[in-house]
Amino acid sequence: MPPNPQKAAVQDPEAEARLEQEIASLAKRHRVSPAIIREIIRRSGSSEKSSIERELQKSKARR
Repeated sequence: MPPNPQKAAVQDPEAEARLEQEIASLAKRHRVSPAIIREIIRRSGSSEKSSIERELQKSKARR
């Protein structure tokens, strides 16, 4: 599926960089890959730190 050009145009590069830093720090803190964090964000539809951590804990509990 090609990326949505409107979505890319709306988001500024600084916000994108901040999100990537947040993803990297969460991945390092919880010892998972950044791809897992991105998947949780995509699935939940929220990039709020607390909701990401809650979803991550739920998935760890299932293992």
